[in-house]
Amino acid sequence: MLVLLPPSETKRPGGDGPMLDLASLALPSLRDARETVVAALVALSSDEDEAARVLKISAKRRHEIADNAAVRTAPTMPAIDRYTGVLFDALDAATLDAASRSWLGEHVLIQSAPFGPVGALDGIPPYRLAAGTSLPGVPALRRIWADAVRQAWAQRRPDFVLDLRSEAYAALGPLPEGVSSAYVRVMSEDSGGRTRALNHFNKHAKGELVRSLASRGARIASPDEFMSWASDAGWEVRPGEAGEVALIV
Repeated sequence: MLVLLPPSETKRPGGDGPMLDLASLALPSLRDARETVVAALVALSSDEDEAARVLKISAKRRHEIADNAAVRTAPTMPAIDRYTGVLFDALDAATLDAASRSWLGEHVLIQSAPFGPVGALDGIPPYRLAAGTSLPGVPALRRIWADAVRQAWAQRRPDFVLDLRSEAYAALGPLPEGVSSAYVRVMSEDSGGRTRALNHFNKHAKGELVRSLASRGARIASPDEFMSWASDAGWEVRPGEAGEVALIV
């Protein structure tokens, strides 16, 4: 089983891990693509004004350009601890016990823009790069990542993928044909039975769901098993269209 998460624009600073080692990240077949994106990101950072324009960085956030410039040499921390924001705050991985964090390391990948999918416990530095950014001198991120990541999934051959990524990040790493998967949409339901998609609570629910999976050491091998597990764990889930699952909150 794999659980795929989106990253977050906000990240925790600092770290005490060794500098970035692209060869040690999950899905090592992506090393060449990672080198391409990281090199372009570092090169862009040599021109602060251009980097601010391309990355849409405000004056208050210009320190993130320095983060990009130092991405190869800065201290790292586990990706699951690096990202902050609604989803990762709800997951609150730092408060999980060792067994639950080990589960995250075995089963969770986070779809980043500069490094592709990284393992939850892979060490990464702070950076600023979003899925829709076009870096000078290289193809669009979707062109760099999509085929390479699809092939990496095929090599790993997961029994089941629970896809919690946003659509923008799912486009950077589409799943190959034939992979058993469920794409989760978080919905609310009114008194009349009408459902609607959520934003803030979408992220919060996904974080709580992953925490529940990790805390329970979930072993799930199909969409039907996920539906059964979720119901037993107290979640309201319904089958949706084209392999989607509606998580009702």
